[in-house]
Amino acid sequence: MLRPVACLRRRALAGVLVVLLAAPAVAVGTASAAQADAVRQQELWVLNAIHVAGAWQRTHGSGVTVALIDSGVNGHVSDLTGSVLTGRDFSGVSTPVTDPNWGIHGTWMASLIVGHGHAAGGSSGITGVAPAAKVLSIRAVTDQGDPGYRKYQHESESRVQGHLAAAIRYATSQHVGVISMSLGYQGASLPVREAVSRALARGIVVIASSGNSGGNPNARHGNAPYSFPADYPGVLGVGAVAQTALPAGFSSDNLSVQVAAPGVRVPAQGRDGQYWLVSGTSPACALTAGVAALIKSVHPTLAPALVLQAITASTSNKPHDGYDEQVGFGTVDATAALKMAGRLSRDGGTGHGLVATAQFGGGAAAVPAVPVTPRGKSQLVTESIAALLCVAIVLVTAFRLIVTRRAAAAVMPAGPDPGPGVGPGPPGAGALGAAWTGPGPAGYGAPADHHLAGRYPAQPGYGPPDGYGTAAGRQPPEAYRPGGNHPPRPPFGPPSDSGPPGGNGPPGSNSLDGQTSPGGYGSPAGYGPPDGRGSPADEDTWPSSGQW
Repeated sequence: MLRPVACLRRRALAGVLVVLLAAPAVAVGTASAAQADAVRQQELWVLNAIHVAGAWQRTHGSGVTVALIDSGVNGHVSDLTGSVLTGRDFSGVSTPVTDPNWGIHGTWMASLIVGHGHAAGGSSGITGVAPAAKVLSIRAVTDQGDPGYRKYQHESESRVQGHLAAAIRYATSQHVGVISMSLGYQGASLPVREAVSRALARGIVVIASSGNSGGNPNARHGNAPYSFPADYPGVLGVGAVAQTALPAGFSSDNLSVQVAAPGVRVPAQGRDGQYWLVSGTSPACALTAGVAALIKSVHPTLAPALVLQAITASTSNKPHDGYDEQVGFGTVDATAALKMAGRLSRDGGTGHGLVATAQFGGGAAAVPAVPVTPRGKSQLVTESIAALLCVAIVLVTAFRLIVTRRAAAAVMPAGPDPGPGVGPGPPGAGALGAAWTGPGPAGYGAPADHHLAGRYPAQPGYGPPDGYGTAAGRQPPEAYRPGGNHPPRPPFGPPSDSGPPGGNGPPGSNSLDGQTSPGGYGSPAGYGPPDGRGSPADEDTWPSSGQW
C-alpha cells in the first residue's frame, strides 16, 4: 500500500546546514513478493544508469566493508539480513533502536549499497551495487523525526562536527575499505578534515554527497553553498541526476561535485521493511560508494586517489566541455570504472599514468607531454662519475694556476733598494719613488739628489762625470745621510769661498737647510768640486736663492 509523501527537510544547526535528504521520499509498498518484484522493475533504470551488470561479471563486492556514517541501520529488514555490522553511536542522543523513527535515512542508504534482495536467489526487493559487501553502521546524526532530534539540533557546531570526526576515526580503526557519508555541513572543521586525512592515509576511499541546495535561485550557476566533507581534499563529492540523465534541479552545483549518480525517485528499503522512492544527493552518494566497494574488492591495495581517478575518468554522459559544476565529469559507470582501476593497478609499478586527455579532453590542438625516461641505477652511477670528473678537472686546473703564479713571482728579479727618501728621477721616470737606472738629460743628478723635503745639488764624488752615479744608478748606502741630505765635503774650495762663518751665504740666500750660497761650494766656473768631478756642462744653472 502506498503512503503519503514524507518530506525530510534541511535543518540549520548554529548556522551550519546539515543535509540528510532535501527531496521527498515516497513509500511504494511492503515487502510482499508481488510488490517486491515491482520494486525490482523500478530499480532497473538505476542499475542500468551506472552500468553495474558488466561489473557484476567480475565481482559483487565480497571482502569489502563500507562504513556508513548516518542515522543508523536496521539490519533486520529482508534485503539487509546478514549484511550489516553494528558500530558505535556518536550522535549524542539515546534514542532506542526499537523506536520507529530511529535509522530511517541510514537504512535507505544501506539497501542501495549492500542490499541483496530476498526470495529465491534474491530475485525480489532491492539489490545494492555491491550485494556481497558488508556495511558497518556508525550513527553520528539523527533523523528529523527522531525523539532526540531536538536535543541534537541545539548542540553547538563544534560538538556536532566533533561527533562526525569521532565517527570517521572509529571507522578508520575498523579497517574498512570505503566510508560513505550522505550528509553535509556548510562549515569546515579542522578535526573532521584531520580525521578524513587519516582515513585516506590508511587507504580508505571517502565519498560524500555534495548537497541539495541547487533549488535555491541564488545558488545556481556554480554558486551553491559548498558542502563538507564533500569539499575536503581527497573526498569524492557526488551530485544527482534524474532518469533522463539530466542534472537534478535540487543538486548543488559547485566545484565540490566530481561525479553524479541517480538521485531522483530511487527505490530503497526503509527501516520498517517498506520500499520508498527517495530523492537527493544522498542516494547518489550511496550508489557511488557501492561502485568504490566493487573496485576495492578486486584491487584491495589500490590507493584512494587512484580509485577516485578510476571513477572520474571512466564516466558516461560526460559534459560537453569535459566538466561542469552540476555533474562533475559525468555519471558513474561501474563497469568502465572497474576496467580503469585494473589499468591503473597494472601501471602503478611502471610509472605510466593516466593520460590527461581522458579527463580534460585534448584533440589535435593538445600539446603532447615531453617524454622523460626514468633513471636506472646504471645511469645514476654514470652521471655521478661524470660529475666527480668535472669537479676533479676544476680542482686540478685551479691548483696548477696557483702553482704557476707562485713560481713566476719567485723568479721575478727584485729591484734595488732605493733607500730612504728617494724622490722621482728625471722626466719620464714614472711615479713618485720609482727607480731610475738609465741615462737622462744632462744636468740631472742622481735620484738621491731629489728629496721629499727639498732638492739639493750633487755632492762631490757622486759618480762618473755624467753626473748620474754608479753603473747601477745608486751610491752605496753609506753615501747617504738619513733624510736624503749629503754631508759637506771639506775640499769644496778655500775657506774664503765659503761665505760668512759657518759656511753659509748671506742672510736670505740659503736653501731650505742653509747649505748653499751664491758664491760658495765650488769653483768659480761651476758647481763641481776642485778635484774635477764635474764641469760647467754637468749642472743646470741654479736660481740665485739656491732653491730648485
